[in-house]
Amino acid sequence: MKKRHLLEVLSLIAPIFLGSCKDTSYEKISMTETPRVSTAITALPKTVKAPLDNASSKEKEALGRVLFFDPILSGGKDVACATCHHPQNGYAEFRDLSIGPNARGLGSKRKFNRENDIPFVKRNSQTIINSAFNGIDTYKRYDPEKAPMFWDDRVKSLENQALEPIKAFEEMRGHGFTETEILEVVVGRLRRIPEYRTLFEAAFQEENPITIENLGKAIASFERTLVTNNSRFDRYMRGESDAILLSEKEGFELFKSVGCVNCHNGPMFSDYQPHVLGVPQNGKLPTPDTGIQDSFQFRTPTLRNLRFTAPYMHNGSLPTLRQVLEFYEDIANGKERNPLVPKEQYDPFVRELNLSVKEMSLIISFLNTLNDDDFSKVLPEAVPSGLAVGGNIH
Repeated sequence: MKKRHLLEVLSLIAPIFLGSCKDTSYEKISMTETPRVSTAITALPKTVKAPLDNASSKEKEALGRVLFFDPILSGGKDVACATCHHPQNGYAEFRDLSIGPNARGLGSKRKFNRENDIPFVKRNSQTIINSAFNGIDTYKRYDPEKAPMFWDDRVKSLENQALEPIKAFEEMRGHGFTETEILEVVVGRLRRIPEYRTLFEAAFQEENPITIENLGKAIASFERTLVTNNSRFDRYMRGESDAILLSEKEGFELFKSVGCVNCHNGPMFSDYQPHVLGVPQNGKLPTPDTGIQDSFQFRTPTLRNLRFTAPYMHNGSLPTLRQVLEFYEDIANGKERNPLVPKEQYDPFVRELNLSVKEMSLIISFLNTLNDDDFSKVLPEAVPSGLAVGGNIH
């Protein structure tokens, strides 16, 4: 039979077999209906790139480190970057939704003060670790100036990302200052502190170096030092065959074969693209979070260091990895876990998932090979402002 005729016959009989297997109202869509992507997976690079206008230096990294832990950057001088991204918690937070100003405590123990009108931060706090590689593709290509940031991809680059929480009312700004004025207020505070003047001059070697732009550059320089690129999985991909167990290798193969790899690929296990999944709502939010342009899309997160980033999904609504995989099994079979997102809106890749309960433990075992706790957990003994290191976390 000629090849062309054979393809025509197959195209005619394929729907018959598909229709005989399950309800066609939510059948797995054909390969031609889903956009194909490269799903290669490799180890992380051993080095980190920085933007051309923000070359890394020890001076910038040292400055960025104290800024990261100094609550002087917040409106009420009570919240630091480290409040929600603390090294003790893997530079993430053991909470579903973060609590910013007018609160006390760290991670799961953080509570609002008794009199409070500041809402929860509406999304789960992602880890800063390896954010230097955001946007990296399956060929290890990435541009640090265009690196996607946040669950909704609203800004590019670590330099821009570093400034956004300072402006956000529920994250660091709080009451007393507008979004348009807070950064100038913070810069004015830094200029009045002799130690910060010395540190900025050493880091940037220019006249009047304490600026909004340099504030973002310094914090980004520190964040680029927070890299874990030698996990057991990385060593395995570099040729160390016994770095992961046989069961973990089996889990890796399942991870690829059941369809997880369609979105979780590349060295960071993320395609950095938005997808609609219909994740359950978090009841702590007074109004639904509708994601990117009210589409219920959210950017694919990394799967690295999941040990430190529970609970999971953009709103922390799923406490364990097991529950995450069960959620994917549900939506792949057409179940709706969010009444505002009908299954017809689910990302096409969802329909290609083929998860079963018996495979979940092996996949979770594989995901554990991506954990790497070889990152700095040392806190500064003090910050130049003299305020509490990390904000009101005790």
